[in-house]
Amino acid sequence: MKISHIEHIGIAVPNLEEAIKYYENVLGLKCYKQEVVADQKVTTAFFKVGDTKIELLEATSPDSTIAKFIEKNGGRGGMHHMAFAVEDGVAEALAEVQEKGVKVIDKAPRKGADGLNIAFLHPKSTEAVLTELCEDPNK
Repeated sequence: MKISHIEHIGIAVPNLEEAIKYYENVLGLKCYKQEVVADQKVTTAFFKVGDTKIELLEATSPDSTIAKFIEKNGGRGGMHHMAFAVEDGVAEALAEVQEKGVKVIDKAPRKGADGLNIAFLHPKSTEAVLTELCEDPNK
């Protein structure tokens, strides 16, 4: 597997509009896209910092992964996952990490936010960091 760059950092937020105000008004970044990802039960907002994106995630349902994460975090958001762009394709990267004994959440790539094919690796196998593999949008 060849990782080309950090694709994005996923940050769970309890209130997307308030979080967008912070990133725009305090940090001076510009939200360039908001998107509902229905199957993941989230609304996302994206910001660019150099070649890396920041993805804010707000739950659209109390049974979503993001809602559970925020609940476990005392109602606060925080860093949810780190996403890496892989050059050889997500399916190939998944096969490689499974051969190395890494536990996966997704057994096959699926569509994620920003139109990318993605797959998640289980934090029990990734030094406690939820890791997302994304297709490299530049390939």
